[in-house]
Amino acid sequence: MTDQARHSGEVLIVTGMSGAGRTTVANALEDLGWYVVDNLPPQMFRPLLELTELAGGAVPRVAVVVDVRGGELFSDLPRAMENLRAGRQVRVVFLDAGDDVLVRRFEAVRRPHPLQGDGTILDGIRRERAQLSEVRASADVLIDTSTTNIHQLTSRAVELFSEQGAARHTVTLMSFGFKYGLPTDVDMVADMRFLPNPYWKEDLRPLSGEDAAVRDEVLAQPGAAEFLDAYAAALAPVLAGYQRENKRHSVVAIGCTGGRHRSVVMARELAERLRGTAGVAVRVAHRDLGRE
Repeated sequence: MTDQARHSGEVLIVTGMSGAGRTTVANALEDLGWYVVDNLPPQMFRPLLELTELAGGAVPRVAVVVDVRGGELFSDLPRAMENLRAGRQVRVVFLDAGDDVLVRRFEAVRRPHPLQGDGTILDGIRRERAQLSEVRASADVLIDTSTTNIHQLTSRAVELFSEQGAARHTVTLMSFGFKYGLPTDVDMVADMRFLPNPYWKEDLRPLSGEDAAVRDEVLAQPGAAEFLDAYAAALAPVLAGYQRENKRHSVVAIGCTGGRHRSVVMARELAERLRGTAGVAVRVAHRDLGRE
C-alpha cells in the first residue's frame, strides 16, 4: 500500500467547550456517514487511523471527539494534532459558547462541569477555557453556539461536513439584523444600511427581501448594483486563497437593521454573482428573517 493510498482519508477532530454542542455535531456526522469515535485520548489517534487504513478505504472519513474528560491525557492534544496534520487531511472543529450560556445549559441539565471540582460551574468553565486556548487558536472551523439550538447546530454541521462534490470551499451568505446583534462565527461582515430602508414604505413593510417588490426596490437604489459587483470582485481572490489554504468553509454576513429587507435581497444577489466560482459551493441563510 502506497503512502498516498494510506493517507487519502479525511480526519475531523471535534473539540471545544463542554456544553457547546459536541454531542450534537457528533450525531450529525454519524448521520452523514462519518465514522465517529467519542472521547478518544489523543495518544490513540494514530492507532485508530492505522486500523481504518487496514480497511482499505472502507472508512474514508473519520471524526474523533476529544474533550477534557480525558484528564491528563487531554494535554497532549496540540502535539497529537500537529503530528496528524503532517500526514493526513485533518480539520479541527472547535465548538464554543459564552460563559453565561454554558452556565445556563449545565444548570438546565443539573450536571456539574467536568472541571468544576469543589467550585462553581463558572470555575470549571474558566479552567476549561484556559486549557483549550491553544487548541482554539489553531482550529480550522470555529462554531459559536451561544444563540443556536440543537436543530440549527445540526443543520450547520450538515452544511459544513456533507459531501460537496468537486467543491473545495463552501461559502455561506448570511443575512442578519444588526438590532439582534452581530453574528459571532462569521469571517466577514458587510453593512447594507447605506441603502434606504423599505420598511418605511407601508406597502413594502409587511414583505421581505424574498418578495419581488422589495428586491426591485432595493436594487433600484443608487449604489446597490455597484456594491454587489465590487464586493463579488473583492471576494474572488479571498475564496481562491481559502482554497489554497484548505479552509473548507466561510461565512459572509450581510446586515441591515432588522435582517428582513435589504440584507436578504443583497445576500441572495451576491450569492448569484458568486455561483460558478471555480471550486466554490454557495449557500444562502437568513438568520433573522423569521423574527417579528
